[in-house]
Amino acid sequence: MGEDLPLAGIRVVEHASSVSAAYAGRLLSAMGADVVMVEPPEHSPLRTEPPFLGEASSESALFAYLAMGKRSVICDLSAGEGQAGFHRLAADAHILIDDTPVQRRTALGLDPDRIRSRHPHIVHLSLLPFGASGPKADWQGCEVNLIHASGEGFLLPNGLSADRFPDRPPLKIAGHFAQMQGGVAGALAALSALWTGTGQFVDVSVQDANVAVGAFTVQRYGDGSLEHRVSRSFRFGGVIECLDGSVELLTLEERQWQGLVKLMGNPGWAAEEGMDDAVQRSARGDFINGEIRAWAADKPVDDLVARAQELGVPMARYNSPRQVLEGPHEAARGLFAEVQVPGDGTSRIQTAPFRFGEQPLPFGGWPSEPGADQNLLTQGWGSATQERQREDA
Repeated sequence: MGEDLPLAGIRVVEHASSVSAAYAGRLLSAMGADVVMVEPPEHSPLRTEPPFLGEASSESALFAYLAMGKRSVICDLSAGEGQAGFHRLAADAHILIDDTPVQRRTALGLDPDRIRSRHPHIVHLSLLPFGASGPKADWQGCEVNLIHASGEGFLLPNGLSADRFPDRPPLKIAGHFAQMQGGVAGALAALSALWTGTGQFVDVSVQDANVAVGAFTVQRYGDGSLEHRVSRSFRFGGVIECLDGSVELLTLEERQWQGLVKLMGNPGWAAEEGMDDAVQRSARGDFINGEIRAWAADKPVDDLVARAQELGVPMARYNSPRQVLEGPHEAARGLFAEVQVPGDGTSRIQTAPFRFGEQPLPFGGWPSEPGADQNLLTQGWGSATQERQREDA
């Protein structure tokens, strides 16, 4: 790990079986923390989670991404010897990430009181679907549950997407959006607690993290309105087909609407009575969508997006995966690094979704094999860190 990274010297123990907890560890690792995965004897379930790295590969692409730069120990927490090794590891750690279900924590020695008693210095981050307290603390939740429990699924698809596919059922966002939002909230919460200088238990709910992202879900507690994907008040925008692809458009603010009008060449209908009022515009959403469609149909995507961004209109290409990897913006920021995949050539993998200077964060290295750093459980963190530094040198 680079000594100049923001979290250099911070030690993290990660006991995770969910994407949310593993992603929190991934973000901390990307910032320079030394993250050790504590895996059960049967290994992390994420190691077998599809998609895989190749047609003949049994290695999870999801796990490879989440575990970049991390170390691994095998530890049976249901046995006394395993718990002793775990607590030896935690004694020198700054942060513990754990997503063990509440009802199993005491048996594994991971309940907050036990951790606080043994390691009063540590920030104990709990990352569960519905938090570690309250009436839903014992509930399980996978990605599709969480995206809908947070209200986001209630709004999808919307805009032109709902207009084009009116019979499509509620959707979840592709991938692991909800759980990764939980991981972001978990990483930030753990760092906030760490910077107070005292150990504490930090309870993060993945559902809460996603409710905070989807502001439309909670606005009814303010003005009484309840948005829905087919009847929401904001009725224009979304996915728009162009000459050589599609763009995504969203204009929530007045200045963005004015930019869109200018982008479209100040059409006469935009100056009609009522069009200067956001509520009345939304009521005419179907009409506006039709005008947007007709106007955009013969426009090249790149030219349209460039002009829109000059005018402050929130518009971007609706990218394919390849376009994301090869995009000029992504290339300029160095978002993806070319890495050697063991036994399967090279692949481009995101290093981190952020950076702290002109250069992107360094690639953390391919994930360790299960139990590759087992000596941490017996020799302590210091000797293993010295061995890793010799290997890196």
